Amino acid sequence: MNLLQAYKAVRAHTEAICQPLKTEDYVVQPVVDVSPPKWHIGHTTWFFETFILKPYAKEYQEYDPNYNYVFNSYYETVGNRVIRTDRGNLSRPTVEEIYQYRRYVDVAMESFLAGSISSDIQELVVLGLHHEQQHQELLYTDIKFILGHNPLFPAYTDTSIEQIAANNPTEFITVKAGVYEIGYQGDGFCFDNELGRHKVYLPDYKIATQLVTNKEYLEFINDGGYTNFRYWHAEGWDWVKAKSAKAPLYWHLIDGQWCYYTLTGLQSVAPAQPLCHINYYEATAYAAWKGMRLPTEAEWEVAATQFDWGSRWEWTESAYLPYPGFSKQEGAIGEYNGKFMVSQMVLRGASVATPPNHSRITYRNFFHPSLQWQFTGIRLAK
Repeated sequence: MNLLQAYKAVRAHTEAICQPLKTEDYVVQPVVDVSPPKWHIGHTTWFFETFILKPYAKEYQEYDPNYNYVFNSYYETVGNRVIRTDRGNLSRPTVEEIYQYRRYVDVAMESFLAGSISSDIQELVVLGLHHEQQHQELLYTDIKFILGHNPLFPAYTDTSIEQIAANNPTEFITVKAGVYEIGYQGDGFCFDNELGRHKVYLPDYKIATQLVTNKEYLEFINDGGYTNFRYWHAEGWDWVKAKSAKAPLYWHLIDGQWCYYTLTGLQSVAPAQPLCHINYYEATAYAAWKGMRLPTEAEWEVAATQFDWGSRWEWTESAYLPYPGFSKQEGAIGEYNGKFMVSQMVLRGASVATPPNHSRITYRNFFHPSLQWQFTGIRLAK
């Protein structure tokens, strides 16, 4: 697939994700971490306009100067922006106007990509495509949060993307102590935070072949897991008390039965399905209850060829920090990953919301320890 075809395919997939939405769904922002779908549509369009068309496409006319303020996410280099908490206040521009903006930029981009462009610009376009794929994953998670906090629990679709085939019984893979290499190598795309392949020493360890299931996590709940401070980090225990936490996100105890919201609506909790929507605090508490721990990101990467992954983002015991030799690029692109390397934990793998061809063993996702809204799960180590 050439770059023009790839561009069209990625842009079409974003719109396909939004196709089941009603106009009212596009504007909602229940919490700061969730962006309205209309903002995602505009922001991913703004990315190509700002970093490709405006600097490199001759005679390109900016669609609307106000959109730089509305759809800039966190790029200080590019200028002022609407603060994140106010994205839900953007009743204007309308959904229709944002799609008009998207079509305007697509026409210009397709014309631009049909011509001859340098390898440096090609790399920027590829980064833009992977950036949009990240927002496709966020669209699923944000749409689920929006609809899952609607009192009527409306279904997004009648076709589940969340159901996972039944797993085999969990076993533990043994990895012998030694010096291993982690980090990206090859000629394909990767984000800058994956670069700097380097050696790590790992002691002997074991890692689970399967993710923790809903049934297994229910045992933790029923054993008072959310009421016993001994399993929790101090910060995690503060979170439990502040939120009155009793279960994963979207779980509801109804007439004595645990149910959870899925993209197909409210369902009974399926015992054999991999656990989903838990934060780092919950993951480490469950591991402590089991007398085990989470793997480090190096342990996960070294062993990942020996187990199936990709249905849930998996919390690790590693803080999100730069690899040896990491350096940020100049300008706005340098803000993409490096400035977030503080107070966050690394997740590895992918999830059911991750677009095709957007996952690698070396991919480093990262979130604050308290966040549950991603499709996150647990793989144990010892």
